[in-house]
Amino acid sequence: MKPAVQKPASLTAWLARVASGDEAMSFAAAALAQPENEAKLAAIEAEMLATLQLLESLDLDRETLAAYVLHALRQGGVPLDALRLAKLPSSLRDLLDGQQAADKVGALYAARSGGGNAEGLRRLLLAIIKDLRVVFILLAHQLARLRAAERLEPEQRRELAQLTADIHAPLANRLGIWQLKWELEDLAFRYLQPDTYRRIVRLLDERRSERDGFIETTIRMLRGALDKAGVKADIAGRSKHIYSIWKKMQRKGGDFSALYDIRAVRLLVDDVAACYAALGVAHTLWPPIPSEFDDYIARPKGNNYQSLHTAVVGPQGKTLEVQIRTHEMHAFAERGVAAHWRYKEGGGADQSFERKVAWMRQLLEAKDESGDEAALLAGFKTDLLEDRVYLLTPAGEVIDLPRGATVLDFAYTVHTDVGHRTRGAKVNGRIVPLAFQPVSGDRVEILTGKSAEPRRDWMNAQSGFLTTQRARAKVRAWFKKIDQDINLAAGREILEREFKRLALHNVELDSLPPKFHYKTLDEFLIALALGDITAGHVARTLHEAQAPATPAIAPAPVRAPGRVQTGDKDAIVIEGVGNLLTTIARCCQPLPGDAIAGYITQGRGVSIHRADCTSLARLVARDPGRAIEVEWGGARKADYDVDLVVRGYDRKGLHKDVTNVIATANINLIAVNARVDATTGLVTMNFSVRVADFEQLSALLARLAGVPNVIEARRVA
Repeated sequence: MKPAVQKPASLTAWLARVASGDEAMSFAAAALAQPENEAKLAAIEAEMLATLQLLESLDLDRETLAAYVLHALRQGGVPLDALRLAKLPSSLRDLLDGQQAADKVGALYAARSGGGNAEGLRRLLLAIIKDLRVVFILLAHQLARLRAAERLEPEQRRELAQLTADIHAPLANRLGIWQLKWELEDLAFRYLQPDTYRRIVRLLDERRSERDGFIETTIRMLRGALDKAGVKADIAGRSKHIYSIWKKMQRKGGDFSALYDIRAVRLLVDDVAACYAALGVAHTLWPPIPSEFDDYIARPKGNNYQSLHTAVVGPQGKTLEVQIRTHEMHAFAERGVAAHWRYKEGGGADQSFERKVAWMRQLLEAKDESGDEAALLAGFKTDLLEDRVYLLTPAGEVIDLPRGATVLDFAYTVHTDVGHRTRGAKVNGRIVPLAFQPVSGDRVEILTGKSAEPRRDWMNAQSGFLTTQRARAKVRAWFKKIDQDINLAAGREILEREFKRLALHNVELDSLPPKFHYKTLDEFLIALALGDITAGHVARTLHEAQAPATPAIAPAPVRAPGRVQTGDKDAIVIEGVGNLLTTIARCCQPLPGDAIAGYITQGRGVSIHRADCTSLARLVARDPGRAIEVEWGGARKADYDVDLVVRGYDRKGLHKDVTNVIATANINLIAVNARVDATTGLVTMNFSVRVADFEQLSALLARLAGVPNVIEARRVA
């Protein structure tokens, strides 16, 4: 065991001991040296010293200690120089920000009169802090407050204990911080259920002298047997915590006498072989109780906890629990590493959370062999629970969703009817598009109408409105209840709107159903209406379904057999001609999937047009011999410029929201122009963007159409 950390006489003395050469500690010491802060220091000094003693007992680094000191001083009203604070290392400022985030969760708990969804608040806390060391600060500070709770009013004590039971003790349990966990649980239990606590203490006290004598006899007998067998071991009686006893009594129906581990010893040995040797000695000395044997060395728990647990009929015929483990296993378990939460709380853990527990173990043992604590700690800077986001309802409830979920996903998670009636959303008081993706800690408010009016494009994954399959299934189920004729008309409208958006013409509709394994066009249109097929799926197959236009273009004579890919783009294949420069015509800006034709220019190679381009028709009418057949190649490397028009009702921030959609779609914006009609209030925005193909263009147009106040988003024909 490591020696206890000595409590300094005063905070000033503590800072004087650690401040040498440390910028943050020197900063704190300078603030405390100001005479006007003497009274403020007196009010917070005892609590700060108690917390620092706990943090030092966990062997935390000086940066963590400094971050706690600065935060506590700021919370205690001691003014800190903002400029000097800004010059501190970013890692220390992250610790300060994390403590402020923790304070906000605590305030949210208090505002909700008892916490409500405490598990959600715990997850929210873990999700919004950037550095795990904040958890150590939070738990140590809470334990220091609980230890001093006797001087509080009874109601204040109870509130503090309830907060501990709901947030801090489960957090310590979940993260395996046993040096703090057991005392947080016992003290909270003491103030929340004082009668039950006193009854268990009385039961333990009544048998204490008997139990202590029994343990002494047991240790003496066991040590003698181990020495005789040549097994070296440290043996000690194992204390049982009040709250743990009560929990086990609850599971066993309240019978105190049925607990096997009230009398318990723990053996610490040097290696695994010695564990089993010691087990053999114990089982030879006293008869084991078969149902009470667990080998967590051969079969470690999912959190890597290892130990041998057995119960025997010991001296005087009394039951005795024996735990046997190596010193290394003991350090792993006792220093907040075994993550007992998995089996104590009866729940499971995802792999992401297990990785965080492993990192925390390294942090607890953070005496890096290299001695470079800064480099070691840099490896632990990561967001927790990276696969989820934790969001707040206006009432303060916490709702968790997969990372990347939208505010519309949030609405459907709150309630299916809320999702169906969604008209808009606010995040932290600001109106956002329904495809907006909030981050952990955001407060989301859903604006609803009186009737359910979900939109069909919500089912389209490319539109970005819904990212969770469950929410899309709810929308699909709503539309399946609608009359078939309505679905048929809706499917046709979706298809026509997609053609209009992409500026496509002469598409042979009857060619589409077989490509999606439907027999008739009606079946295909209904599937489109119900979201079983999306507009994006259609966009990907349009180049196959595109009917060749009847050109006013006479094909150029074939000069040599074969097909040659042009230049270095490998994007366009020209019949009968090789090594010709190609350029995409600005007049119609064809995209992969468009039916195209070429025109041999003077000095600019082959100009590539859409087959139905009117400019191309005029050129060919003047000189038919320059027309040439071309098609898209299979190894495209280039992106393509396309003009878009977006129209809508003008409002503040509309242009910004539209350009943000383009930016978040990872699409390059080349040019933009906007004008507002003062009479009608309609704004027309023209964009030139660079896209890869129809699929990317279709997804972009769908998202643009979903921006509030936008009434039309399409490709320029």
